[in-house]
Amino acid sequence: MNIGDRVRLLYGKEEGIITRFLDNNQVEVAIDNEFTIPILRREVVVIAPEEDKFFGNDSSNTGQEPISPKTPDHLQPAALSSLGIYVALTHQSPELLAVTIVNNSEYDLLFTYGEEKDEYKGIINDKLNKKAFRVVSHLHLKDFEKWPALVLQYLQHRTGTKALLEPGLKRFRFKAASFYKSKKIAPVVNKEAYLFQIDAKPEIVDLKKLQDKLTEPESSAETYTLKAPAHEIDLHIEKLTEADSSKMSNSEILKLQLATFQDNLDRALAANMHEIIFIHGTGNGVLRGEIQKLLSRNKNIKYFEDARKEKFGYGATLVRLK
Repeated sequence: MNIGDRVRLLYGKEEGIITRFLDNNQVEVAIDNEFTIPILRREVVVIAPEEDKFFGNDSSNTGQEPISPKTPDHLQPAALSSLGIYVALTHQSPELLAVTIVNNSEYDLLFTYGEEKDEYKGIINDKLNKKAFRVVSHLHLKDFEKWPALVLQYLQHRTGTKALLEPGLKRFRFKAASFYKSKKIAPVVNKEAYLFQIDAKPEIVDLKKLQDKLTEPESSAETYTLKAPAHEIDLHIEKLTEADSSKMSNSEILKLQLATFQDNLDRALAANMHEIIFIHGTGNGVLRGEIQKLLSRNKNIKYFEDARKEKFGYGATLVRLK
């Protein structure tokens, strides 16, 4: 049972496509390629391609996608021939897109794929042979504004090669203006897709430079001087960045605020400070709640409480350190 397999519900007539694996032995299934529901793995059965052929519903062109009307040959756009690694989003239906890793190279591809909203979540890892592809997830067009960032780490390999290639990491955050202009014929898949190339050209590792770097004497390493943080740390977003915060999402703002909080707390502990105050404001209480959740798990904290109310109201937390 794999992502992209067409399945039938064991206790019903509905059919759908597996879009992802969930915890607790569940899978997410897109019913009629539109809405998705979680179902226990034992309550679905994979539909063999031969069954679709027998009943005249052949979807064997990818194992799961419906057949598109045939375009006359002279109107067919030419398939991309550029070598490389791609992320292709192909229409499973007018609404559902299959996220597909395409290895159009002369190397085998080892990869991990994950998605990132407030935090990273690994989805799948696999090996792709050269000139192969793999569906790794599905996305709904109606949820475009809520799509997570797609994160792909990869390493290219070929038995007997004398060149060592750099591993790669690519993070995709889609914007409507550029996304809808990216339609091309995806290589290997040979279908129209929203297509994004990951690698421009494989980078070869300079083994001599790598060896020199590994054998540098320790005395040449830069020394690090710990800088103790200020007694009061203001976590209001306008104090943390010069960028226009109105263009940042709530999750991006919170992520920067929590990173600043953690950095200053770590440095306060390393500098043996007795206490530190974090000014988070009142607002909706999300930042205050996240900070106090992290403090409650830290064994190096004596206690924490609201800082002086006459000065901060309920907008700051005083942290006593061990």
